[in-house]
Amino acid sequence: MFSSGMAIAIIGAVLAALVAGIGSAKGVGMVGEAAAGVVAEDPSKFSKVLILQLLPGTQGLYGLLTTVLVLSQLGVLSGAPLNLTVAQGWAYFGACLPIMIVGYFSAIAQARAAVAGVGIVAKNPSQNGKAITMAAMVETYAILALLVSILVVNGLK
Repeated sequence: MFSSGMAIAIIGAVLAALVAGIGSAKGVGMVGEAAAGVVAEDPSKFSKVLILQLLPGTQGLYGLLTTVLVLSQLGVLSGAPLNLTVAQGWAYFGACLPIMIVGYFSAIAQARAAVAGVGIVAKNPSQNGKAITMAAMVETYAILALLVSILVVNGLK
């Protein structure tokens, strides 16, 4: 049976994937809605707007990566779970917070920038690179949050 510390750590790991994934799903959906209108008018712009739609999906992947890292370190994936104290469980939960929170909000912010980029592509497809660059700038903060989560998880060994 899992200790209460292990349960807290697992909840943190699951929430890292869940919350960041919800942000990504919302973000990809937002951009998809905007992109659908552009493609309905000009199907040749599909590949340009598809790249913009994919960008907010990375935060969900970062949350999943954090979850796998934590579950692996806890021995859950190998079938030999550790016996954690409650304090250790909260430490793992806290390690998941950066990607959990920043992942959610950066996915939504990146989606807003990508929706604006879809508008750029609709009016001037040759400026697609600039639209992608503006949306990709938001990614920096998701990557920083992922890095913090990974560093903290690795520091808990």
